[in-house]
Order: sequence, then C-alpha cells, then structure tokens
Amino acid sequence: MKKTFVDTDILSFYFKGDLKVEQRFRDYLKEFDQINISIVTYFEILGGLKFKDANKQIQSFEQFAMNNSIIYVTESSARIAGDIYADLRRQGITIGTSDLLIAGIAIEKGLTLVTNNEKHYENISKLTIENWRK
Repeated sequence: MKKTFVDTDILSFYFKGDLKVEQRFRDYLKEFDQINISIVTYFEILGGLKFKDANKQIQSFEQFAMNNSIIYVTESSARIAGDIYADLRRQGITIGTSDLLIAGIAIEKGLTLVTNNEKHYENISKLTIENWRK
C-alpha cells in the first residue's frame, strides 16, 4: 500500500459512517501511523460543520485532526498548483482552487490522493488518485 492523502469528500464519508471507507481507513492504519489530510480539507470540513452549527461533530473532527497529520500548503505546492491551473486553462479546463491546492500538495509530497471526486482530478497527469468508495 502506498502512502495516501485523503480528500475532503472521503473524509466526509468516513465521518458519516460509510462502511467501505471505514474499512479502508482501518486497513491503511494497520500499515501507517496516521491519516494525511491537507489544511485545505481541514478548512472545508470545519467550515461546513460550523455553518451547520454541528458542535458535537466539530469536536469529533478536531480530535481526529489532532491524532492525524495535517499537511500545509507550501511555496512549492502552491507553485505546482499554479502550473496545473495554467496547463488546464490552456486546455479549456477549470477546476476549483481547493482542488488545485490539494493536488499540488499531493504531487509535492508524492502521495496518492484518495478521492471520490475522480472527475475533478482526472486531467492532472502527475497526480495519482484512488477511490476508497469502490
């Protein structure tokens, strides 16, 4: 198994109790110490929970974040994301800024991105993706 980086949607499925995703988390944690998420995913999950005023879920998520690895945007990952943005725009393809930053971090760190949003990332040639819901 290769080291991975969990996208926001997969983390949401995990917290909603998706059995396939939960099993993949357990399998991954048998081999690796922590789940990797980006600071962008942290922002997206926390923002959504705060919007819903879901205080119990916020506490659960923050506990999860403290026990796992949050990977930050660096100058290098931002540069990679900028390159991806420019390349895709030249092809007439646009994707969200959050997705670009997440892809940049994954590529910089050499991590497989675990996502259910394969369409968002399918045009990024240097990115390896995997779907833990399948």
